[in-house]
Amino acid sequence: MVKKPIVAGNWKMHKETLEGVNFVENVQTKSSKIDNVTVIFCPPFTALFQIKVQSPFFKSAQNCHWEEKGAFTGEISTSMIKSSGAEYVISGHSERREFFGDTDEIVNKKNIAILKENLKPIFCVGETYEQRESGKTKEILNYQISEGLKDIDTLNEIIIAYEPVWAIGTGMTATIEQIEEAHSYIKNVVKGIFNSIDDIQILYGGSVNSNNAKELINVPGVDGFLIGGASLDVDTFASIIKIVETNQEKNNNG
Repeated sequence: MVKKPIVAGNWKMHKETLEGVNFVENVQTKSSKIDNVTVIFCPPFTALFQIKVQSPFFKSAQNCHWEEKGAFTGEISTSMIKSSGAEYVISGHSERREFFGDTDEIVNKKNIAILKENLKPIFCVGETYEQRESGKTKEILNYQISEGLKDIDTLNEIIIAYEPVWAIGTGMTATIEQIEEAHSYIKNVVKGIFNSIDDIQILYGGSVNSNNAKELINVPGVDGFLIGGASLDVDTFASIIKIVETNQEKNNNG
């Protein structure tokens, strides 16, 4: 079965609870006729319980702890996330890696914990500008994926998001050639680990907006988007959903 493309909006540390509830209601209203796209809202933890969604709309946490419970002040377990009705969890985001010390080992522990709770990881990988300029993009992607998926024996609906760090929140977007090359390489790495790529979906993230979404969704190997800033505005986010929906309708109709 061909999976629907994904449009996921990572709000990061934006939108207080009521604002988030209203935002989700408005986006669902504007996108009421969506049939060919999976839409995922990634609000702060404070809004996960209050936000109400119905397929094809879903909820995701932005982070989790890898332990089931314990003396981890300020942390949230995967079972707590699941009890909110969320079905996805972001792991390995570059901001978690850069600002909060999430190593590849920690990301791996989180991925294992997410899957153990029958949730779906949105597993982020990507190189910095310095790493790309020094020709290390493939080396970094191979290491992050291999370490992040260590001791995991099935794809089990894992979603990988390729987010070149230098394109996040900068207004810079990777070129079509760079994205296609990275996504193709990611598939090769995954195939080397699991001997299959049948179930994998690879999203692109990095300054995606309503002006470039149509071009980017048609890049070979791009199965949707993980969006930051453009997911905070109702009209902009709804327009990106519509762009992906229309594109998928065309693909389905041949």
